[in-house]
Amino acid sequence: MRNLLFFMSLLICSCSMNREERNEVNLYSQRHYSVDELQYKNFTDKTGIKVNVVKANADELIERLKNEGANSPADLFVTVDAGKLYNARQSGVLQQVPSKAINKDIRKDLLDSDSYWAPITYRSRIIVYSNERVQKSELSTYEDLANPKWKKRLLVRSSSNAYNQALMSSIVANLGSDATEKWSSGIVANFARDPKGSDRDQVKAIAAGQGDLAIVNSYYIGLLLASEKEEEIKAGNSVSVFFPNQGAENRGSHVNISAIGLTKNSPNRENAIKLIEYLTSEEAQKVYVNNSYEYPANSLVQPSEIVKSWGEFKIDKLNLNALGEYRPEAIKIFDKTGWK
Repeated sequence: MRNLLFFMSLLICSCSMNREERNEVNLYSQRHYSVDELQYKNFTDKTGIKVNVVKANADELIERLKNEGANSPADLFVTVDAGKLYNARQSGVLQQVPSKAINKDIRKDLLDSDSYWAPITYRSRIIVYSNERVQKSELSTYEDLANPKWKKRLLVRSSSNAYNQALMSSIVANLGSDATEKWSSGIVANFARDPKGSDRDQVKAIAAGQGDLAIVNSYYIGLLLASEKEEEIKAGNSVSVFFPNQGAENRGSHVNISAIGLTKNSPNRENAIKLIEYLTSEEAQKVYVNNSYEYPANSLVQPSEIVKSWGEFKIDKLNLNALGEYRPEAIKIFDKTGWK
């Protein structure tokens, strides 16, 4: 009897230790924004569940998940590009997310129809232009950026950047490879300088007179305008925002997402689902829009005042998985047309 009681006490202690060890959720994340740390802290304060984060680029994280297999400690995979989520699913490292609460208020045009990932935020790949040297009436579509009138005036970062690869993938999906190759050749011919730097750097280059317009992600303008650095505020105020491909005859502006997928071998599955539900909730979405200046994936939440001032825009309704499906062809076109 004494031995039985001893064994039962050990079993109870063991179960308690296991529950304590499982009171966490492990993220493999490509995101590098300070707002994320705030979100995870808020989630922990609310639930008591600790959030552990491993950061690296998306391709490295996918490879790590593949190599770890059933022994992976990761519960969630977070990335800033739908194309990487497509690759993760194709690699077999994700499972479907079984939660109606997550998709209830999310914009339908951002959802994965197979529920392998949930969008957190979205952004548009916009055109920004010099307030001094470009008139809004001169702008129209992504396609028009290949027009010779922009020769030596266009700024954009390198072809290795996932945001540009996603944009190129969307153009291949919408226009076909031949038209996209012709477009990319025209873009390269219009470069004000060889591609380099971040999206912020493209805006700063416009402010410095090194080019007249640039292709950037929308939220970077919000970050510049809300910066504590005078140089960045000045750069943000030197340009205006333009959403290309608007109007009834056009497909709308290209968008991409930050999103989160549940890993195939998640050891803390219930906690992981709770975190996805929290990050897509109204409460967390308001934190995103007021700190990162991204657009909310939750349709009940409004963008920040800065972002709202740019007006509403029509988005390209292309299935976001196409940003991964057409990625290999997009990269070939970058190489073929000399987009460095």
